[in-house]
Amino acid sequence: MRNPIKSLKSTVKKILVILLGTCIYSAGVGLFLDPNELAPGGVVGLSVVLSHSVGGATGSWYFILNIPIILLGWWKFGGKFIIYSFYAISLNSIFTNMFSVFPTVTDNLLLASIAGSVLMGTGIGLVLRIGATTGGMDIVIRLLRRKFPAIKTSTLFIVIDIIIVAISGFVFGDFNIAMFAFITVVLNGRVMDYILYGSDEAGLIYIVSDESQRILSRILKELEIGATLLTGKGAYSSQEKQIIMCVIKRRRIPRLEEIVKQEDCRAFMIVTSASEIYGEGYKNISAEQL
Repeated sequence: MRNPIKSLKSTVKKILVILLGTCIYSAGVGLFLDPNELAPGGVVGLSVVLSHSVGGATGSWYFILNIPIILLGWWKFGGKFIIYSFYAISLNSIFTNMFSVFPTVTDNLLLASIAGSVLMGTGIGLVLRIGATTGGMDIVIRLLRRKFPAIKTSTLFIVIDIIIVAISGFVFGDFNIAMFAFITVVLNGRVMDYILYGSDEAGLIYIVSDESQRILSRILKELEIGATLLTGKGAYSSQEKQIIMCVIKRRRIPRLEEIVKQEDCRAFMIVTSASEIYGEGYKNISAEQL
């Protein structure tokens, strides 16, 4: 039976994170992008285009365009998921209109695109991490992730956003604005990727040494990471050797190199990248990936 106190804390946490995330997201739109006619892609990008070409507030267009998408989400994901998403959509709409009242922070398109994309990416990432969405293409992309799980969320966002940016360039008739909007899309995706997946890129290390046991002992004791022993045979010497394989955060690789150097300066060591890691200390392989 689920603990009601724990359930309440989880609900309150989600509500507060969504509040924070949508506020950050909307600040990026209302203070930097919208006043400079920078359409950052997705539904909010379409909202910016409609606001400046047809009239009406960007936040209001955002809410209207989300209605059919929220109905699709209700059908595919159920009521609980959509309740949080509708809450986020409403906050985004309100906050965007609120921030739009203030004068733009800068009319420099480069600065506006950078600041706006960082704020948007941070806001989206926070909301997605707790299992909700900021509405719009987030719901569509969550559906696409089910069908194409190998493609990262940020990649799908970028593809769709580029299409919206192209539309904004055509409507506004300004190639420069479209290019700055494209910068916004790319930076937004990178920031969101960092918030969602974290800096868990690590090094995959192979160590071949005659002192493998001593090196392994120090790795387990001093670095407190796991390791696996593989058995190999030298092609030239035909001698069997134990190969240490381990995954370690990049910032700790210099310490590992120091240990290997101290124990066996003639050791053979391979350092390569591991961008997707599942298991203790990294991602949960059983959890649904955003």
